[in-house]
Amino acid sequence: MTPMPELPDVELYVAKLRERVLGEPLDRLQLLTPFVLRTVEPKVAVLHGRPLREIERLGKRIVLDFGDDLFLVVHLMVAGRFQWKAAGAKPLGRITLALFEFPHGTLLMTEASKKRRASLHVVQGRNALEEMNPGGIEPLECTPQEFAEALKRENRTLKRALTNPRTFSGIGNAYSDEILWAAHLSPLRLTSSLDEKETARLYGATVESLTMWSKKLLEQFATKFPGAGDVTAFRPDFAVHGKFGQPCPRCGHKVQRIVYAENETNYCAECQNEGRLLADRALSRLLKEDWPRTLEEMEG
Repeated sequence: MTPMPELPDVELYVAKLRERVLGEPLDRLQLLTPFVLRTVEPKVAVLHGRPLREIERLGKRIVLDFGDDLFLVVHLMVAGRFQWKAAGAKPLGRITLALFEFPHGTLLMTEASKKRRASLHVVQGRNALEEMNPGGIEPLECTPQEFAEALKRENRTLKRALTNPRTFSGIGNAYSDEILWAAHLSPLRLTSSLDEKETARLYGATVESLTMWSKKLLEQFATKFPGAGDVTAFRPDFAVHGKFGQPCPRCGHKVQRIVYAENETNYCAECQNEGRLLADRALSRLLKEDWPRTLEEMEG
């Protein structure tokens, strides 16, 4: 299962792009496949020759600010990645969606999937940009009270609450597993069932996990731009995500998993659910009601 870049991964891209192209003019944006651009106006050509004023994260999207309220919004979705090459670089075959040509290098946008989910939007005006914001609060900027209010707004499973972009910004499948493991909480606990101490514990685990991984990735790629295979949710030092059947680093019991539609979650039954496996008659009904069936639904 291909992982979607999440908050630490997107922040890594933002940081590395700032190092290379902030203030540089975009000589040309070459689109190599028509589907990747999802907007008609403004035209892509309006960006050519404009210096890149700022780069920021909007949920799991990357926003390139070209001034005069002109923005290019990139959503890499599941299999989309960036690669940095020398100026004048050629496409890497059919996986290359677009070439961002700058004076001192070329940014390749690639997608290693036939489903073609990654997208570009050219928008004008802050209002148009804000319309692309799913609305979730920033987990590293909110207060414990704001976190609790967002969490309890709907009665959801903790897994879905954390990954819902309308609730929390930037958290996806991989880091939600790590957060819930760190918080000693089952992914299928309902938000309404958490007491104040458990909610505070989840908030702390969210901030600690996302901060730790953001810092760790920036340190790992301090001197280089991440390659296509470097942005992944299957990291060897993750605790549970992608570790089905391997020993939990805290208690030694085997990591378990739940697979539903296009989604998978990993957890430790011993640490997170009092030793009980999450498999009973109510599970299928609960997942059907609370988990999106497709990644598009999850992002929507």
